Amino acid sequence: MKLQGGDATALVGGTAVFILLVLSLVAHKQQGLEKSTAYLIQGFQFGFKVFGPVIPIAAFFYLGDSGFNQIIGDYLPKTSLGIVNDLGAALAASVPLTKEIAAVTLTGIGAITGLDGSGFSGISLAGSVAKLFGTAIGSGTATLTALGQITAIWVGGGTLIPWALIPAAAICNVSPFELARRNLLPVTIGLAVTTIVAMFLI
Repeated sequence: MKLQGGDATALVGGTAVFILLVLSLVAHKQQGLEKSTAYLIQGFQFGFKVFGPVIPIAAFFYLGDSGFNQIIGDYLPKTSLGIVNDLGAALAASVPLTKEIAAVTLTGIGAITGLDGSGFSGISLAGSVAKLFGTAIGSGTATLTALGQITAIWVGGGTLIPWALIPAAAICNVSPFELARRNLLPVTIGLAVTTIVAMFLI
């Protein structure tokens, strides 16, 4: 049907709500409608909890990029790439920035932002920093962005953070802390190897 934008969103959202109602009615019989409402509320709460940190982070970097001109006015020089990028370029000019340092930094940023357990809330930050470093180095923006995102997902998306492992641990009837402990070595090795490979790709 070639649906796009809001129409496609409405189709996906409506289908999800319809499936939720059907399953709630089958599982809870007469209390199905009440349970479906409770499930909707839980879903919205989870969504805001996971993506809430994205809003101030994204706003900060948006203001430091193209948002400055739209909100404050066109006061930056014509050659400016945005306040954040200009600061990064100035810092790179005074402090040596190599592709190795950039790769390690993006891995660290991804790991730190993944500590919230979602794996996705730090994607905007990783992308902004990757653009910053890519501009300073002159290449590798896409590689650095992917590195930061992969690191955030590997750390926070259900491997090292116990509260992100709760569903899988509950299904397997094991402790989420024990599962995170067993995942620590292989994930750390994977992050180290990925970071080294990224250095050659930049």
